[in-house]
Amino acid sequence: MTMSRLLWFSLFMLLGAVAVGIYWNYDGFDPESVRGATVVITGCSTGIGEEMAYQYARLGAKILITARRENRLKEVVAKAKSLGAQEAHYVAGDMGKAEDCERTIQTAKEKFGRLDYLVLNHVGSSFKSFEDMFSDLWRGKSWDDDPDMDFFVDFLNINLISYVRLASLALPLLKESKGHIVVVGSLGGKMPFPGMSFYSSVKFALDGFFSSLRVELMKAQQDVSVTLAVLGFIATPTFSNHLKTEPDGDKVLEKFAPTDETALAVIRGGATRAREIYYPFHTWPFSKLRALVPDYIVVLFYSIII
Repeated sequence: MTMSRLLWFSLFMLLGAVAVGIYWNYDGFDPESVRGATVVITGCSTGIGEEMAYQYARLGAKILITARRENRLKEVVAKAKSLGAQEAHYVAGDMGKAEDCERTIQTAKEKFGRLDYLVLNHVGSSFKSFEDMFSDLWRGKSWDDDPDMDFFVDFLNINLISYVRLASLALPLLKESKGHIVVVGSLGGKMPFPGMSFYSSVKFALDGFFSSLRVELMKAQQDVSVTLAVLGFIATPTFSNHLKTEPDGDKVLEKFAPTDETALAVIRGGATRAREIYYPFHTWPFSKLRALVPDYIVVLFYSIII
């Protein structure tokens, strides 16, 4: 990399740090605005989804959480109640199934009578565990090493189609409450990640669909906000457990963002009706640099972050 490119990169990193600092301190977030709010959160058995359930609970919200594992949902609900949730319920189901999506939104309507926040966070596949998917990323496995179309279609259904389905089902309630849609995306939806082509495909598509939906709602003068969370590497239990088995994994893990801080950043962004939030701060300059140096940005990202 030439000196001029290094200077440009340093400038963008500095601007990114300033922007995140301003956002974090002056975003106008009022914790009381979440107290008593009704929230549906998907993918809450572990990781960011679980931590968001606890953060919303501490803020005094009423939550309905989903995941496939009922035993874990019971544990999360119990803890959320102990942390201050005004109400806490769960729906055990597979968001890849239309009937489970419908049951989730219907349950929210029956339990709460309204819906203020729909937080779309789940990730998964019927064919492959997330641990295996992360291994593909870590080891740089290419799509053409195993072009499994059945897996790809399944992954799209669970991680894209179900997001659209849940939002569509929830929109009548959200329009009544002037509510919020929060979509947990990824830096992988702003720049391509080798070894995770299927993952980037979904995250790019989520950005495209929900950014379009935001504009459509604005044109229709419907006061429903759409917030896209652009997340980098987060120290979720899945990532942490896997990295501990890799050489120098502990050193890499030190660069990952804490789950609780990430969850709170997403909640703040949704509550303040932010268009996009970037967390941790380096996701912002990297997403913007892709337009300037598309052939180098992924290599640069891995060299600095990993």
